[in-house]
Amino acid sequence: MPPASSTTETIAYLKSLPAVRDRAERVYAAATAQKLKHFDVDVSRLHDVAKFVVALIKRDYDPKDIPNIPPHTRLRHFDVGQVDRIKLLVDSWKGRVDTLETVRRLVDLIVVSVLLDAGAGDRWTFEVKPDNVQKVSRSYARSEGLALASLAMFKEGRFSSDIHRSHQVDADGLCKLTLESLKEGFQVDDQKNPLLGLEGRWELLRRLGQALKAHPEYFGGSDNAPLRPGNMVDVLFKEGSDRPRRNDKYVVRTESLFKIVIDGFAEIWPSSRTGLNGVSLGDVWPCDTIKDPAAPPDSTDHYVVFHKLSQWMTYSIMEPLETLLNVEWEHANLLTGLPEYRNGGLLIDLEFMTLKPKEEERGLVNYKHNALKPGQPAVEVVPTFEPSDPVIIEWRAMTVATLDRIAVEVRKLLNLPNLTLAQVLQGGTWNAGREIASVSRPNTKGPPIAILSDGTLF
Repeated sequence: MPPASSTTETIAYLKSLPAVRDRAERVYAAATAQKLKHFDVDVSRLHDVAKFVVALIKRDYDPKDIPNIPPHTRLRHFDVGQVDRIKLLVDSWKGRVDTLETVRRLVDLIVVSVLLDAGAGDRWTFEVKPDNVQKVSRSYARSEGLALASLAMFKEGRFSSDIHRSHQVDADGLCKLTLESLKEGFQVDDQKNPLLGLEGRWELLRRLGQALKAHPEYFGGSDNAPLRPGNMVDVLFKEGSDRPRRNDKYVVRTESLFKIVIDGFAEIWPSSRTGLNGVSLGDVWPCDTIKDPAAPPDSTDHYVVFHKLSQWMTYSIMEPLETLLNVEWEHANLLTGLPEYRNGGLLIDLEFMTLKPKEEERGLVNYKHNALKPGQPAVEVVPTFEPSDPVIIEWRAMTVATLDRIAVEVRKLLNLPNLTLAQVLQGGTWNAGREIASVSRPNTKGPPIAILSDGTLF
């Protein structure tokens, strides 16, 4: 067994942002050497993928607007139907709370909404009733539907323990949340409107409540104040206030926010996730592609690191602090592309990556077995795998590394060297992945490889 100090350093590394790129690059190197175990890769198609992404960016944005594409955060999903629901929410608080509390509330909402943003399945939708903003009833699916459901539940106070402060998320409110309340909030009907992983999401929110209680250093407020995700705003804003300003902005390290997310929410991960010496590593998985047969049994050199949910949450929390509290984020370039099925699906649909025949066959067998379960629609057959399957791990690692390369090509094609990765994700790859999926699989609009969701993998 390695010494304790060595183990501590290994855990710290595997829970860091640099580890995400480091390990993904090792998998990409195996791809360029044609040594992937589960996919064939045609690197020559990278430029074609970038051109496809750029074509969609140019279609969807005026040339003058492209440099100002908003970042890829959870807040974008609330705007579906061309309604700026976050602005309407913030406007409703004006005159009643100060700016710090406004941002705390937005962070409360973002945290639960991100946690609820696992795959919803092909049959679930969320209906928004007519109101002063939206005159007719409309139904939304997938990420946008989940976002609007989480917003409705937030406004209804389902995550708050204080009936006088409904627009907050607190530890007691989450721990007391019932499965029935969440089911009602999501408008779930087991027969007509089933939602994948409902119980997994419920358990995730309850574990979030426990995490808030376990980390008062991040989530505790003033005396007797409830423990809330939004209280991290005070910790971050203090860092910016204690450091010299830059161009009249408060400078906060991106690593500081990521540490709160990765450590403060560590308790939310199910016990089945990879751990080391009793410490949960979260979204970290062993990858057989880079495993050295001669390595000692306790080696972690073949672990690949994603922290997709934690990065998605970090990207999303950064936005309101930047826009409302005048915060500038230092080292934001440490964040990576997100290894999820839209970005990853784009690579497969455009034939940059292709499943090896034996894996294709195995995935189709998995699909057939899953299709026999009650409530599973037998349409648009795609290879299907568990989240822990080596196929999914290799796919996700390749997605992280390839997104960096796509971003470089996109910047060249647009002649915009300062376009951020978050902008490329929002304006380009995520949207492109969704669009090509809707053409390739019009019935479900799902990805080319299905992941059996338990409500905790995003």
